[in-house]
Amino acid sequence: MSSAAFSADQMRAEKRAVAGNSVMAAVGITALKLLVGISTGSLGILSEAAHSGLDLFAAVITLLSVRVSDKPADADHQYGHGKVENFSAFIETGLLVLTCVWIIYEAIRRLFYKHIEIEPTPLAFMVMFLSMGVDYWRSRALSRIASKYDSQALEADALHFSTDIWSSGVVILGLLLVWVGRSFKIEWLRDADPVAALLVAGLVFYVSSRLARKTIDALLDAAPAGVRSQIIDEVSTIGGVLELDRVRIRRAGNRYFADLLVGLGRNLTFQRTEQIAGEVTNAVHRVLPDADVVVRSVPQAPREENIFDRIRAVASRNNLNVHDVSVQDLSGRLHVELHLELDEGMTLIKAHDQVSLLESQIRRDVPEISSILTHIESEPATIEPGDEIRHHHELERRLRRIVAEFPDVLDLHDVKLKRVRDRLYLSCHCTFSDHLPLARVHDLATELEIRFKQDAPELFRVLIHPEPATDNTR
Repeated sequence: MSSAAFSADQMRAEKRAVAGNSVMAAVGITALKLLVGISTGSLGILSEAAHSGLDLFAAVITLLSVRVSDKPADADHQYGHGKVENFSAFIETGLLVLTCVWIIYEAIRRLFYKHIEIEPTPLAFMVMFLSMGVDYWRSRALSRIASKYDSQALEADALHFSTDIWSSGVVILGLLLVWVGRSFKIEWLRDADPVAALLVAGLVFYVSSRLARKTIDALLDAAPAGVRSQIIDEVSTIGGVLELDRVRIRRAGNRYFADLLVGLGRNLTFQRTEQIAGEVTNAVHRVLPDADVVVRSVPQAPREENIFDRIRAVASRNNLNVHDVSVQDLSGRLHVELHLELDEGMTLIKAHDQVSLLESQIRRDVPEISSILTHIESEPATIEPGDEIRHHHELERRLRRIVAEFPDVLDLHDVKLKRVRDRLYLSCHCTFSDHLPLARVHDLATELEIRFKQDAPELFRVLIHPEPATDNTR
């Protein structure tokens, strides 16, 4: 079993165990509070029993929700089942509100319409203190697992039980004040119990409002506060990202899903685009670890794009390769020359149509161009058989004499001669100064190729590989 599968199984086991323990504890506490509340007539204890009964129902819902939410995504639920946790928390919120309404109604009735004698027995105090201890234990256990696995359902349960501690304390205070009023004949303290119940209702309503905001936000796919701006800040530092057009974040259970639309240079290669998308994904993970991230890129023209980039962008849009792009200013009129690579099996008429289409699109996108001349080259699609010619010493001596005429060319080496389809191909390496501009290197290589072919007309193709001087001293 892989470590990821083991971790997922461990997560499911821990979440279900703590949720199951919460259900069993809720059953015991609810039964005790109900029995003591009926025997004492305390509205505070009865409201606590109702609250605990709600907690029992909520704990059952939580247990069922974590069992369902941890199921992996399938064909019908492609974002997983995590929303079940959010929905269970929403149900708990509604039940909490109903409990508040009942407690407030009964408290007002006892305060103003029907007085009920309260019997604050030692058993009542003992049950409430026991309830506080159990609530503290299960709140800590639920909070630990909720924090460990970012479970909203378990977090909601933990929040319930942490407020139960305070509400139980309020009920104990109400019972204590009733006992004091009875012992010392203080008449107005007889209303302490329904007042305590109102305080319990206030605490429950406070919890409900917090849960309502969180669950509604989750169900409506609201982005976590501040997360979107953090992601924008992280992505904006990545080189190559021209614009961040869209950042959408949603949550399902304990899993976040991020959808980003980024603007990238339209001349970037597919491989470079994928590299930047990977960097964007890593940036999102620095803010939301383990998030499911989808990055979509759209081509854009950089602000600093020159006329050469614009020409290549038109070719790339048509899935064509161009090279040796040259632009000349002829008395204020721009003339463009370029080499276009096309499939060697293509007919001339189809190739010419392709060139005409490309040139018309270049003129449309770069209107300042007056004329275009395209050189069509066949793009090889087959591996050609050939033979290397070993003994070419006389040819090499002639080439070295030519190289000696160029002071900027420091060396000629690795001369190779091949015969391919009855044509001679020459390749060699030439050494240049490290700091010679690339344009000058290209001009020198072109001049050498011309001179080589003039001296040896039998050569069909000459390829010169330039090298810096320091490369030959390593």
